[in-house]
Amino acid sequence: MALHLIKLCVGVSEVGELADWAAQRRPIVHTRQTPKRAAEILQGGSLYWVIKGQILVRQSILAIETIEEGPASRCEILLDQTPARTAPQPRRAFQGWRYLTADDAPSDLSDNASETLPAELAVALRTLGAW
Repeated sequence: MALHLIKLCVGVSEVGELADWAAQRRPIVHTRQTPKRAAEILQGGSLYWVIKGQILVRQSILAIETIEEGPASRCEILLDQTPARTAPQPRRAFQGWRYLTADDAPSDLSDNASETLPAELAVALRTLGAW
């Protein structure tokens, strides 16, 4: 079972903005701390993005690399170019990233559902418990 990461997507208000960002450049996330459980994450893990208080999208993690050593060290997480929409799941704000188990991760939306259902409606249905 793969282990995932979850992170706030600061400065992005909708999934389309994240997709544009990923398409324009090599999607690398910079963090200060390298995950200690990187080996588990690299066995099929993803980075789940929280946008406006909801997990709405994920990107597969391709590589995790620690740059430099000592106090100047940092981590780069290379992501897949194509984001995948997920079923909305509410999350409170937090700093940095957190581990997310496969059992707690939201399921992916089918291609048809992500195209026909607006994100706001999906969030509202999820909040009401109807989806």
